[in-house]
Amino acid sequence: MSSPTGSTALLTDQYELTMLASALRDGTAHRPCTFEVFTRRLPDGRRYGVTGGTGRMLDAIENFRFGEAELEQLAATRVVDDAALEWLRDYRFQGQVDGYPEGELFFPGSPLLTVRGTFAEAVVLETLVLSILNHDSAIAAAAARMVSAANGRRMIEMGSRRTHEEAAVAAARIAYLAGFTATSNLEAGRRYGIPTAGTAAHAFTLLNDSERAAFESQIASLGTGTTLLVDTYDITRGIELAVEVAGTGLGAIRIDSGDVGVLAQQARDQLDGLGATGTRVVVSGDLDEYAIAALRAEPVDGYGVGTALVTGSGAPTAEMVYKLVEVEGRPVAKRSSHKTSRGGRKAAVRRYKETGTAVEEVVYQVAPGAAEPVLGPHDRFLQIPLIRDGKRAEGVPTLEEDRQRLRHALVTLPWEGLKLSHGEPAIPTVFHEA
Repeated sequence: MSSPTGSTALLTDQYELTMLASALRDGTAHRPCTFEVFTRRLPDGRRYGVTGGTGRMLDAIENFRFGEAELEQLAATRVVDDAALEWLRDYRFQGQVDGYPEGELFFPGSPLLTVRGTFAEAVVLETLVLSILNHDSAIAAAAARMVSAANGRRMIEMGSRRTHEEAAVAAARIAYLAGFTATSNLEAGRRYGIPTAGTAAHAFTLLNDSERAAFESQIASLGTGTTLLVDTYDITRGIELAVEVAGTGLGAIRIDSGDVGVLAQQARDQLDGLGATGTRVVVSGDLDEYAIAALRAEPVDGYGVGTALVTGSGAPTAEMVYKLVEVEGRPVAKRSSHKTSRGGRKAAVRRYKETGTAVEEVVYQVAPGAAEPVLGPHDRFLQIPLIRDGKRAEGVPTLEEDRQRLRHALVTLPWEGLKLSHGEPAIPTVFHEA
């Protein structure tokens, strides 16, 4: 079962294979089933969710295989019996997947993903699907909030050193989808064509015999359009040296410590006084959406964001679940206290005012004889085909298209929905009775 990076890993949980082996033994494994991904609630303080990771998930499903190394491990540890091992040897997902495209907003109860196939082929995808969607959707929501707070200013993702190496690439991709301008992660640039950006760290200044020498070396290598880090020693002197070395055409300075709001204003005044009126001021250092919002009135031209982004800014998971909702066309539902679910395959429509503002999300049953909601002139269906008979469906949007989708979707939210304060979901979810 090879990962997209070429390494192999058992990207499934043991309990999934326990269910698989048992179902193969008792004859229920091949029953047609429908699984659904949804969230019962949004993370505390969030008013909307952002669908993230769909593209990576489709790649992962297409490449989901149990190779000899994985099968040998399962056999040696007796996780499953011989019959299940033989079934896994030939595993290929052959079912259907529908879902919200990447960059689409979601709310509690939204049917984000619908997986149809036999019980056996769909149940082993649970961990794979949830690990990707929960991670990327959490990053997407945090990044979208940061982009909104930045109000059009340049945003650079720079969190690679604060997370797992593969999570870093995924976070860079999803930050770009959410509206970040660039990433410092070069592998994300190679793999997904995302613009990259970066500057020197304090170590380079400390390496050189003087701050001037460091600036001269960087300018000689990268040109005057580069960004110089000016706060290693004394920031006022650092800015003075930066302009002396690069001239008034210096691209940008970066401030990475201290009270960046106050320092940004002082830096702007100093740069203007030196004639470097076009030199941008970039700030970094433990920024999140709240810090970015607090800096909105300051003369900041760009933000570098790391830790808060790659950890979901306090919400590292989107709290999605993967639940069986239909067996052989019969709705099934969990009734446990506080974890109830609605049976049956579902889809959704989002309703809009004539002005383009979203007003509610209508979730409805998809079944023979069940009536779909009547579409208003501005309403639209949310799910799209993602996989048909095990193959990626035609017309699945590109990363750039999904980036534009999210940008438009955020504009449709009521203004209260973009607040960073606690509150109800931006629009309500309504369950349509057939």
